[in-house]
Amino acid sequence: MKFFSLLVLLFASAPWAWGGSAMALTSGEALKYRVRWGIFTNAGTIEVSAHKEDVAGLPQIRIDTHTNTRGFVRALYSFDGDGQSIFDGRDGRLLAISAWSATSKKTAKTMAVFDYAGDKVHYVDYTDPSKNKDMDIPAGNPMDLITSLIETRRWDLRPGDRVPATIMFGKDFYDVVVVADSYAKVHVPLGDFETIVLVPKMEKNPRGLFKKGGSVRVWISRDERHLPVMFEVSMGFGTGTAELAQYTPPTEGPVAATGEASASAHR
Repeated sequence: MKFFSLLVLLFASAPWAWGGSAMALTSGEALKYRVRWGIFTNAGTIEVSAHKEDVAGLPQIRIDTHTNTRGFVRALYSFDGDGQSIFDGRDGRLLAISAWSATSKKTAKTMAVFDYAGDKVHYVDYTDPSKNKDMDIPAGNPMDLITSLIETRRWDLRPGDRVPATIMFGKDFYDVVVVADSYAKVHVPLGDFETIVLVPKMEKNPRGLFKKGGSVRVWISRDERHLPVMFEVSMGFGTGTAELAQYTPPTEGPVAATGEASASAHR
């Protein structure tokens, strides 16, 4: 089930991070998702939590994630994955990403460290050193795919809005456009929500997941919390869905939608 490996790539690099001058996931905030895969309604879980900490006197936000299979699916395919991302608590810049996953057949471990002074990203694959590489940091604020979606929880998006983003997926950067597709009402374990559906698209030189005909969608609630209540990853071999089951509010106050970085600027 490559779906779970893909989820680690999507969620491990802090899928709740950069939001201009403020974090889109605040210290103390936590979300737990139930994963559906085909006929299996409880195939696994995803847990995400944010923590504020000081390192050598500098404020940082640490995002922890854990993904695993459960029940009958775990008997068929044992999978565990952990991710951790570190962000500068002063300006929200991504400092480091690490990801680890293990199945019954193999283990994978990677890390990417952002060196802004040297304008480089140092990528290390601990299980396959031949993939180690240094990359130039693209212009703007690169982020992971899901971050580019969750960042929009602070924006006033409407169907038809388009937001360009540079994303880091694995060991490469990609230019995508996040499209606000439509409004939709959805039911997840946490309840019923009115949402806006966001779809990232790679319109020029599609690669990876997008080149293979895959797609990602996320549903953001339209209430004052703007929760990412559901994710969907579709690939040639099936579709997996992560639905919000539990939510812990932040200890420093809720994230509010603002006009900052409004999508109207990107139309």
